[in-house]
Amino acid sequence: MTATEHSQELINVAAQAAADKLAHNVVAFDVSDVLSITDAFLIASATNDRQVKSIAEEIEDQLREKLDIKPVRREGEREGRWILLDYLDIVVHVQHSEERSFYSLDRLWKDCPELPLPEDALATRNRPEDAATDDAGNAVGFLQDLS
Repeated sequence: MTATEHSQELINVAAQAAADKLAHNVVAFDVSDVLSITDAFLIASATNDRQVKSIAEEIEDQLREKLDIKPVRREGEREGRWILLDYLDIVVHVQHSEERSFYSLDRLWKDCPELPLPEDALATRNRPEDAATDDAGNAVGFLQDLS
């Protein structure tokens, strides 16, 4: 069994939303062969609690806006260290970098195939963890095309 096209579509939108909020090391795993409860996991991280919350909010907003879907369950929002968004077909984990290192979900699921991601999300793997963001998790200090 492999992740469905619908799951891949959810992953693509969620991964792009995470990249838009400067998440680090965005990765998606096809867990459909080892778990019956979901097709895929998306994992993203940030270096501070506000950015973790901002990334999770952007993922929720984009999935609702583009695919008219809401999470059936949300956990960890108050603490802002590890937010889980359960969309049934996919589960999104947005973790503080320290939690990601400690719990090492990437290592746990490393035997599962990685799912393709949009280019912006793939670029997050090379993004320095100290990339500048404002309190809302938006990029700051970058030159923008104002024309």
